[in-house]
Amino acid sequence: MKSSDKIYVAGHHGLVGSAIWRSLQAKGYTNLIGRTHAQLDLLDGVAVRRFFDEERPDYVVLAAAHVGGIMANSRYRADFIYQNLQIQQNVIGESFRHGVKKLLFLGSTCIYPREAPQPMKENALLTSPLEYTNEPYAIAKIAGLKLCESFNLQYGTNYIAVMPTNLYGPRDNFHLENSHVMPAMVRKMHLARLLSEGNMDALRADLKKRPSEQIPSDASDAELLEKLDAYGIAPGRLTLWGTGRPLREFLWSEDMADACVFLMENVDFKDTYDPTENEVRNCHINIGTGLETSIAHLAELVRKTVGFEGEICFDASKPDGTMRKLTDVSKLHALGWHHKIELEEGVKMLYDWYLQS
Repeated sequence: MKSSDKIYVAGHHGLVGSAIWRSLQAKGYTNLIGRTHAQLDLLDGVAVRRFFDEERPDYVVLAAAHVGGIMANSRYRADFIYQNLQIQQNVIGESFRHGVKKLLFLGSTCIYPREAPQPMKENALLTSPLEYTNEPYAIAKIAGLKLCESFNLQYGTNYIAVMPTNLYGPRDNFHLENSHVMPAMVRKMHLARLLSEGNMDALRADLKKRPSEQIPSDASDAELLEKLDAYGIAPGRLTLWGTGRPLREFLWSEDMADACVFLMENVDFKDTYDPTENEVRNCHINIGTGLETSIAHLAELVRKTVGFEGEICFDASKPDGTMRKLTDVSKLHALGWHHKIELEEGVKMLYDWYLQS
Protein backbone atom coordinates (compact mmCIF):
# COMPACT_ATOMS: atom_id res chain seq x y z
CA MET A 1 0.00 0.00 0.00
CA LYS A 2 1.12 3.56 -0.72
CA SER A 3 0.67 6.28 1.88
CA SER A 4 -1.70 8.15 -0.46
CA ASP A 5 -3.97 5.16 -1.21
CA LYS A 6 -7.57 5.64 -0.13
CA ILE A 7 -8.36 3.24 2.71
CA TYR A 8 -11.91 2.80 3.99
CA VAL A 9 -12.14 1.58 7.58
CA ALA A 10 -15.70 0.37 8.22
CA GLY A 11 -16.42 0.70 11.92
CA HIS A 12 -13.69 3.26 12.56
CA HIS A 13 -15.21 4.48 15.84
CA GLY A 14 -15.37 1.04 17.46
CA LEU A 15 -12.79 -0.78 19.56
CA VAL A 16 -11.31 -2.64 16.58
CA GLY A 17 -11.72 -0.06 13.82
CA SER A 18 -10.42 2.88 15.85
CA ALA A 19 -7.31 0.94 16.81
CA ILE A 20 -6.64 0.07 13.15
CA TRP A 21 -7.29 3.70 12.14
CA ARG A 22 -4.70 4.94 14.66
CA SER A 23 -2.20 2.30 13.56
CA LEU A 24 -2.59 3.30 9.91
CA GLN A 25 -2.12 6.96 10.82
CA ALA A 26 0.99 6.14 12.85
CA LYS A 27 2.45 4.36 9.81
CA GLY A 28 1.95 7.41 7.59
CA TYR A 29 -1.26 6.61 5.71
CA THR A 30 -2.92 9.96 5.03
CA ASN A 31 -6.01 9.15 2.95
CA LEU A 32 -8.24 7.34 5.42
CA ILE A 33 -12.04 7.48 5.14
CA GLY A 34 -14.67 6.46 7.65
CA ARG A 35 -18.36 6.98 8.25
CA THR A 36 -20.35 6.91 11.45
CA HIS A 37 -23.53 4.86 11.61
CA ALA A 38 -25.53 8.09 11.32
CA GLN A 39 -23.67 8.94 8.11
CA LEU A 40 -23.81 5.46 6.56
CA ASP A 41 -26.03 2.57 7.64
CA LEU A 42 -24.14 -0.54 6.54
CA LEU A 43 -27.39 -2.52 6.69
CA ASP A 44 -28.67 -0.40 3.79
CA GLY A 45 -27.37 -1.95 0.58
CA VAL A 46 -28.38 1.04 -1.57
CA ALA A 47 -26.55 3.47 0.72
CA VAL A 48 -23.43 1.28 0.79
CA ARG A 49 -23.37 1.08 -3.01
CA ARG A 50 -23.76 4.84 -3.27
CA PHE A 51 -20.87 5.32 -0.84
CA PHE A 52 -18.58 3.06 -2.89
CA ASP A 53 -19.66 4.79 -6.10
CA GLU A 54 -18.67 8.16 -4.66
CA GLU A 55 -15.51 7.26 -2.70
CA ARG A 56 -13.93 4.44 -4.76
CA PRO A 57 -11.61 3.19 -1.99
CA ASP A 58 -8.43 1.34 -2.95
CA TYR A 59 -8.38 -0.76 0.22
CA VAL A 60 -11.07 -1.77 2.72
CA VAL A 61 -10.88 -2.84 6.36
CA LEU A 62 -14.18 -4.40 7.46
CA ALA A 63 -14.14 -3.91 11.23
CA ALA A 64 -17.82 -2.96 11.56
CA ALA A 65 -19.97 -5.58 13.29
CA HIS A 66 -22.85 -6.03 15.68
CA VAL A 67 -21.06 -7.34 18.77
CA GLY A 68 -21.67 -8.05 22.46
CA GLY A 69 -20.97 -10.34 25.37
CA ILE A 70 -22.56 -13.61 26.44
CA MET A 71 -25.71 -11.94 27.80
CA ALA A 72 -26.37 -9.98 24.60
CA ASN A 73 -25.58 -12.96 22.36
CA SER A 74 -28.04 -15.10 24.30
CA ARG A 75 -30.89 -12.57 24.22
CA TYR A 76 -30.60 -11.03 20.75
CA ARG A 77 -29.79 -14.02 18.56
CA ALA A 78 -31.63 -12.78 15.46
CA ASP A 79 -29.94 -9.39 15.62
CA PHE A 80 -26.49 -10.95 15.76
CA ILE A 81 -26.88 -13.19 12.74
CA TYR A 82 -29.01 -10.91 10.57
CA GLN A 83 -27.13 -7.66 11.07
CA ASN A 84 -23.67 -9.18 10.64
CA LEU A 85 -24.64 -11.12 7.51
CA GLN A 86 -26.13 -7.96 6.03
CA ILE A 87 -23.10 -5.78 6.83
CA GLN A 88 -20.70 -8.34 5.38
CA GLN A 89 -22.70 -8.94 2.21
CA ASN A 90 -23.00 -5.22 1.53
CA VAL A 91 -19.39 -4.22 2.19
CA ILE A 92 -17.66 -7.24 0.68
CA GLY A 93 -20.05 -7.27 -2.29
CA GLU A 94 -19.47 -3.60 -3.10
CA SER A 95 -15.71 -4.03 -2.61
CA PHE A 96 -15.81 -6.68 -5.33
CA ARG A 97 -18.02 -4.65 -7.66
CA HIS A 98 -15.74 -1.62 -7.30
CA GLY A 99 -12.44 -3.43 -7.78
CA VAL A 100 -10.96 -2.90 -4.31
CA LYS A 101 -7.32 -3.99 -4.40
CA LYS A 102 -7.33 -5.67 -1.01
CA LEU A 103 -9.80 -6.21 1.81
CA LEU A 104 -9.24 -7.23 5.41
CA PHE A 105 -12.22 -8.93 7.10
CA LEU A 106 -12.27 -9.21 10.88
CA GLY A 107 -14.08 -12.10 12.50
CA SER A 108 -13.71 -13.74 15.89
CA THR A 109 -12.34 -16.95 17.38
CA CYS A 110 -15.91 -17.85 18.39
CA ILE A 111 -16.08 -19.38 14.88
CA TYR A 112 -14.41 -22.49 16.29
CA PRO A 113 -16.31 -25.48 17.70
CA ARG A 114 -17.10 -25.57 21.40
CA GLU A 115 -15.00 -28.72 21.85
CA ALA A 116 -12.21 -27.77 19.42
CA PRO A 117 -8.79 -29.22 20.32
CA GLN A 118 -6.70 -26.65 22.19
CA PRO A 119 -4.97 -24.52 21.15
CA MET A 120 -7.29 -23.97 18.19
CA LYS A 121 -5.67 -24.19 14.79
CA GLU A 122 -7.29 -22.66 11.73
CA ASN A 123 -8.15 -26.14 10.44
CA ALA A 124 -10.47 -26.76 13.43
CA LEU A 125 -13.14 -24.72 11.62
CA LEU A 126 -16.40 -26.62 10.95
CA THR A 127 -15.19 -29.86 12.53
CA SER A 128 -17.89 -30.09 15.26
CA PRO A 129 -20.78 -28.07 16.81
CA LEU A 130 -20.40 -24.45 17.86
CA GLU A 131 -20.94 -23.00 21.34
CA TYR A 132 -24.71 -22.52 21.62
CA THR A 133 -24.70 -19.13 23.35
CA ASN A 134 -23.01 -17.32 20.46
CA GLU A 135 -23.88 -19.64 17.57
CA PRO A 136 -25.72 -17.00 15.45
CA TYR A 137 -22.80 -14.55 15.62
CA ALA A 138 -20.30 -17.33 14.88
CA ILE A 139 -22.26 -18.52 11.85
CA ALA A 140 -22.32 -14.96 10.47
CA LYS A 141 -18.55 -14.63 10.87
CA ILE A 142 -17.96 -18.03 9.26
CA ALA A 143 -20.08 -16.88 6.33
CA GLY A 144 -17.96 -13.73 6.09
CA LEU A 145 -14.64 -15.54 5.94
CA LYS A 146 -16.04 -18.04 3.43
CA LEU A 147 -17.33 -15.15 1.32
CA CYS A 148 -13.80 -13.73 1.20
CA GLU A 149 -12.28 -17.13 0.47
CA SER A 150 -14.81 -17.87 -2.27
CA PHE A 151 -14.34 -14.52 -4.04
CA ASN A 152 -10.59 -15.12 -3.98
CA LEU A 153 -10.87 -18.58 -5.46
CA GLN A 154 -13.43 -17.71 -8.14
CA TYR A 155 -12.40 -14.19 -9.10
CA GLY A 156 -8.78 -13.85 -8.02
CA THR A 157 -9.45 -11.13 -5.44
CA ASN A 158 -7.08 -10.49 -2.54
CA TYR A 159 -9.26 -10.64 0.58
CA ILE A 160 -7.68 -11.60 3.92
CA ALA A 161 -9.79 -12.88 6.84
CA VAL A 162 -8.42 -12.61 10.37
CA MET A 163 -9.88 -14.04 13.57
CA PRO A 164 -8.77 -12.06 16.63
CA THR A 165 -9.08 -13.53 20.10
CA ASN A 166 -10.84 -11.62 22.93
CA LEU A 167 -9.89 -7.96 22.54
CA TYR A 168 -9.78 -5.11 25.01
CA GLY A 169 -8.44 -1.56 24.85
CA PRO A 170 -9.25 2.11 24.14
CA ARG A 171 -12.85 2.83 23.05
CA ASP A 172 -14.03 -0.47 24.51
CA ASN A 173 -17.72 -0.97 25.24
CA PHE A 174 -18.37 -0.76 29.00
CA HIS A 175 -22.14 -1.18 28.81
CA LEU A 176 -23.43 -3.15 31.80
CA GLU A 177 -25.45 -5.56 29.63
CA ASN A 178 -23.80 -5.69 26.22
CA SER A 179 -20.06 -5.56 26.90
CA HIS A 180 -17.49 -8.33 26.74
CA VAL A 181 -15.97 -9.92 29.83
CA MET A 182 -12.94 -7.64 30.32
CA PRO A 183 -14.59 -4.20 30.08
CA ALA A 184 -17.67 -5.49 31.92
CA MET A 185 -15.50 -6.70 34.78
CA VAL A 186 -13.50 -3.47 34.93
CA ARG A 187 -16.60 -1.29 35.11
CA LYS A 188 -18.49 -3.49 37.57
CA MET A 189 -15.43 -3.70 39.81
CA HIS A 190 -15.08 0.09 39.65
CA LEU A 191 -18.73 0.65 40.57
CA ALA A 192 -18.52 -1.91 43.37
CA ARG A 193 -15.50 -0.05 44.78
CA LEU A 194 -17.35 3.27 44.68
CA LEU A 195 -20.34 1.69 46.45
CA SER A 196 -18.08 0.15 49.09
CA GLU A 197 -16.52 3.55 49.71
CA GLY A 198 -19.94 5.21 49.88
CA ASN A 199 -18.90 7.54 47.06
CA MET A 200 -22.35 8.04 45.55
CA ASP A 201 -21.39 11.27 43.77
CA ALA A 202 -18.65 9.52 41.78
CA LEU A 203 -20.99 6.59 41.11
CA ARG A 204 -23.68 8.89 39.73
CA ALA A 205 -21.08 10.69 37.62
CA ASP A 206 -20.04 7.33 36.13
CA LEU A 207 -23.64 6.41 35.32
CA LYS A 208 -24.21 9.82 33.77
CA LYS A 209 -21.08 9.53 31.60
CA ARG A 210 -21.92 5.97 30.49
CA PRO A 211 -25.70 5.79 30.94
CA SER A 212 -27.77 2.64 31.26
CA GLU A 213 -31.45 2.55 30.37
CA GLN A 214 -32.04 0.38 33.42
CA ILE A 215 -30.17 2.55 35.95
CA PRO A 216 -31.05 6.26 35.80
CA SER A 217 -28.30 8.36 37.37
CA ASP A 218 -30.90 10.56 39.11
CA ALA A 219 -32.53 7.65 40.95
CA SER A 220 -32.59 7.64 44.74
CA ASP A 221 -29.80 5.88 46.63
CA ALA A 222 -32.14 3.00 47.48
CA GLU A 223 -33.18 2.63 43.84
CA LEU A 224 -29.56 2.70 42.69
CA LEU A 225 -28.63 -0.03 45.15
CA GLU A 226 -31.52 -2.18 43.94
CA LYS A 227 -30.75 -1.66 40.25
CA LEU A 228 -27.00 -2.26 40.63
CA ASP A 229 -27.62 -5.40 42.68
CA ALA A 230 -29.41 -6.87 39.66
CA TYR A 231 -26.05 -6.69 37.87
CA GLY A 232 -24.24 -8.29 40.80
CA ILE A 233 -22.85 -4.98 42.06
CA ALA A 234 -23.27 -4.35 45.79
CA PRO A 235 -21.34 -2.69 48.62
CA GLY A 236 -18.46 -4.99 49.48
CA ARG A 237 -19.46 -7.64 46.94
CA LEU A 238 -19.32 -8.28 43.20
CA THR A 239 -21.06 -11.28 41.65
CA LEU A 240 -19.91 -12.44 38.21
CA TRP A 241 -21.56 -14.87 35.81
CA GLY A 242 -20.46 -18.51 35.67
CA THR A 243 -18.02 -20.51 37.73
CA GLY A 244 -14.84 -18.54 37.04
CA ARG A 245 -13.20 -21.68 35.66
CA PRO A 246 -13.29 -20.96 31.90
CA LEU A 247 -9.94 -20.06 30.38
CA ARG A 248 -9.66 -17.09 28.06
CA GLU A 249 -7.01 -15.46 25.94
CA PHE A 250 -6.88 -11.64 25.76
CA LEU A 251 -5.17 -9.34 23.26
CA TRP A 252 -4.63 -5.58 23.61
CA SER A 253 -6.56 -3.96 20.74
CA GLU A 254 -3.61 -1.88 19.55
CA ASP A 255 -1.54 -5.06 19.23
CA MET A 256 -4.37 -6.49 17.11
CA ALA A 257 -4.34 -3.35 14.96
CA ASP A 258 -0.60 -3.60 14.47
CA ALA A 259 -1.05 -7.22 13.32
CA CYS A 260 -3.80 -6.21 10.87
CA VAL A 261 -1.75 -3.45 9.28
CA PHE A 262 1.23 -5.81 9.10
CA LEU A 263 -0.89 -8.34 7.20
CA MET A 264 -2.32 -5.68 4.87
CA GLU A 265 1.21 -4.55 4.02
CA ASN A 266 2.99 -7.90 3.82
CA VAL A 267 0.62 -10.84 3.28
CA ASP A 268 -1.55 -11.76 0.29
CA PHE A 269 -4.22 -14.46 -0.04
CA LYS A 270 -1.73 -16.79 -1.75
CA ASP A 271 0.37 -16.73 1.44
CA THR A 272 -2.44 -18.03 3.64
CA TYR A 273 -2.75 -21.64 2.50
CA ASP A 274 -0.66 -24.60 1.38
CA PRO A 275 -0.69 -24.66 -2.45
CA THR A 276 0.08 -28.40 -2.47
CA GLU A 277 -3.30 -29.24 -0.88
CA ASN A 278 -6.06 -30.42 -3.21
CA GLU A 279 -8.68 -28.31 -1.43
CA VAL A 280 -8.10 -24.67 -0.51
CA ARG A 281 -9.77 -23.90 2.80
CA ASN A 282 -9.05 -22.49 6.28
CA CYS A 283 -7.21 -19.55 4.74
CA HIS A 284 -8.07 -17.26 7.65
CA ILE A 285 -5.43 -16.24 10.20
CA ASN A 286 -5.75 -16.35 13.98
CA ILE A 287 -4.59 -13.20 15.80
CA GLY A 288 -3.78 -13.64 19.47
CA THR A 289 -1.14 -14.16 22.11
CA GLY A 290 -1.26 -17.94 22.45
CA LEU A 291 -1.57 -17.41 26.25
CA GLU A 292 -4.60 -17.90 28.51
CA THR A 293 -5.88 -17.18 32.01
CA SER A 294 -8.96 -18.21 33.99
CA ILE A 295 -11.86 -15.81 34.49
CA ALA A 296 -11.29 -16.12 38.25
CA HIS A 297 -7.64 -15.11 37.88
CA LEU A 298 -8.64 -12.23 35.61
CA ALA A 299 -11.10 -11.05 38.29
CA GLU A 300 -8.31 -10.99 40.85
CA LEU A 301 -6.08 -9.08 38.44
CA VAL A 302 -8.83 -6.51 37.80
CA ARG A 303 -9.55 -6.30 41.55
CA LYS A 304 -5.91 -5.48 42.23
CA THR A 305 -5.83 -2.88 39.44
CA VAL A 306 -9.10 -1.18 40.44
CA GLY A 307 -8.48 -1.36 44.18
CA PHE A 308 -11.71 -3.15 45.08
CA GLU A 309 -11.36 -4.80 48.48
CA GLY A 310 -14.72 -6.57 48.69
CA GLU A 311 -15.76 -10.16 48.00
CA ILE A 312 -15.88 -11.63 44.49
CA CYS A 313 -18.58 -14.28 44.02
CA PHE A 314 -19.43 -16.45 41.02
CA ASP A 315 -23.00 -17.36 40.08
CA ALA A 316 -22.73 -20.91 38.75
CA SER A 317 -26.39 -20.87 37.68
CA LYS A 318 -25.37 -18.55 34.82
CA PRO A 319 -23.62 -19.90 31.69
CA ASP A 320 -19.85 -20.12 31.41
CA GLY A 321 -19.77 -20.22 27.64
CA THR A 322 -16.98 -22.23 26.05
CA MET A 323 -14.66 -23.57 28.74
CA ARG A 324 -11.47 -22.92 26.79
CA LYS A 325 -10.71 -20.77 23.73
CA LEU A 326 -6.98 -20.60 23.14
CA THR A 327 -5.79 -19.76 19.64
CA ASP A 328 -2.89 -21.43 17.93
CA VAL A 329 -0.97 -18.46 16.53
CA SER A 330 1.80 -20.42 14.83
CA LYS A 331 0.53 -19.37 11.38
CA LEU A 332 0.69 -15.69 12.37
CA HIS A 333 4.13 -16.13 13.93
CA ALA A 334 5.38 -17.86 10.78
CA LEU A 335 4.20 -14.84 8.77
CA GLY A 336 6.36 -12.64 11.00
CA TRP A 337 4.21 -11.02 13.73
CA HIS A 338 4.18 -11.38 17.57
CA HIS A 339 2.22 -9.51 20.28
CA LYS A 340 3.88 -6.94 22.59
CA ILE A 341 1.50 -6.07 25.48
CA GLU A 342 1.11 -8.66 28.25
CA LEU A 343 -2.13 -9.04 30.23
CA GLU A 344 -1.20 -7.37 33.53
CA GLU A 345 0.10 -4.28 31.75
CA GLY A 346 -2.93 -4.23 29.47
CA VAL A 347 -5.47 -4.35 32.31
CA LYS A 348 -3.79 -1.34 33.93
CA MET A 349 -3.79 0.50 30.60
CA LEU A 350 -7.50 -0.27 30.10
CA TYR A 351 -8.48 0.99 33.57
CA ASP A 352 -6.39 4.13 33.11
CA TRP A 353 -8.18 4.78 29.81
CA TYR A 354 -11.58 4.16 31.45
CA LEU A 355 -10.85 6.73 34.16
CA GLN A 356 -9.49 9.33 31.74
CA SER A 357 -11.90 9.01 28.81
